[in-house]
Amino acid sequence: MAVVEVTHLAKRYGRRVAVEDVSFTVERGEIFGLLGPNGAGKTTTVECVEGLRVPDGGTISVLGLDPRRDTAELRRRLGVQLQESELPDRLRVGEALELYASFYPSPADPDALLEELGLAGHRNTAYRKLSGGQKQRVSIALALVGNPEIAVLDELTTGLDPQARRDTWELIEAVRDRGVTILLVTHFMAEAERLCDRIAVVDAGRVVALDTPAGLVARVDGEQRIRFRPSEPIADAVFTAVPEVRRVERHSGQVVIVGGGNVLHAVTSVLARKGVVANELRVDQAGLDEAFVALTGRNLD
Repeated sequence: MAVVEVTHLAKRYGRRVAVEDVSFTVERGEIFGLLGPNGAGKTTTVECVEGLRVPDGGTISVLGLDPRRDTAELRRRLGVQLQESELPDRLRVGEALELYASFYPSPADPDALLEELGLAGHRNTAYRKLSGGQKQRVSIALALVGNPEIAVLDELTTGLDPQARRDTWELIEAVRDRGVTILLVTHFMAEAERLCDRIAVVDAGRVVALDTPAGLVARVDGEQRIRFRPSEPIADAVFTAVPEVRRVERHSGQVVIVGGGNVLHAVTSVLARKGVVANELRVDQAGLDEAFVALTGRNLD
């Protein structure tokens, strides 16, 4: 069942086109990702979904509501974590949760939410004294305190160190396990691949592909890279004679075999026949990075 339906959305700022003909649906209970570079139109899209911006064209339905017409009702059922959100420096974490809880008719228990998000020990801590990861946890808490059916999380892990980012991912998965549908905006490939059930790849204001992470990767030619250091010299011609091998590269004493199909079995069979041991063997396959390049013609960066 679709809880968010966006059809032919368009938004301009003067002569600049921010969003052009964007369409997608979000199913109940899933983590749906909008993946793309900065400036692609992701934030403008979700701000229209939230009712914070008025589209220039297209239609949006969220839980059967029109974000422009039913703003008050939608805000009671939608939790939002903005891309850039700050609280007053001296406001304590517990005070922030209690304030936000007062905005909703049936809020979550602030103390239980702080406990669940690992913030119970910081209930009386001033916002300015929190680490970046702790501030992001507070953002999640504020987005959930109204017991929303849908949570919109915009670039939630930007600026976090790798460990804090992974901790936040685990929190997002726990939120989904509570039954909350999540619309996640991100430009991190690993984040989208780890969390999202489906992904809309957004580039230059358009959705260029929409699929599961595995489905997007499957659109890329099934190329594999086999890397190893041979125990003794072996000529490139030994590998290029194998039908599954497309090319051979060498980098700092390492042999890189690029091919398709069952190339790993073919290469290891050749090495076995030649009595050569493949040290430090590693197989790399296409991921979301390669899929994004194939779909847009450029790297996400």
